[in-house]
Amino acid sequence: MQPIFLVGYMGCGKSTLGRTVSAITGCRFIDLDTYIEGRYHHTVKELFALHGESGFRDLERNMLHEVGQFEDVVVACGGGTPCFFDNMDWMNQAGTTVFLDTSVDKLHVRLMRGRHKRPLIADKNDEELRRF
Repeated sequence: MQPIFLVGYMGCGKSTLGRTVSAITGCRFIDLDTYIEGRYHHTVKELFALHGESGFRDLERNMLHEVGQFEDVVVACGGGTPCFFDNMDWMNQAGTTVFLDTSVDKLHVRLMRGRHKRPLIADKNDEELRRF
């Protein structure tokens, strides 16, 4: 089976849904951010600090192409993954891409809880986060 790529805004539930789809289908689940952290032995936050966003996006693209070669996988992509390079077109050609849409209110609540782990929003106050 070709890969299933889950895309959507950070905090929309890609990893949660990915684990469920994986359990139902018997496919392997891969959280792309966790995969990157395992390969580079740094957290995403550390990789942003070391390489900047553009350097991180290069790593992310390479790892997306790597996991996209696997069979029988469900991949929860980072929130920004489809926004850079030709990643969205590539995912559409390599497998099935599913967009998860979540309300701003739900995203705001979820992201307030875990913002310290997310480099793009770690320094935002509640109102800045809602606008973001």
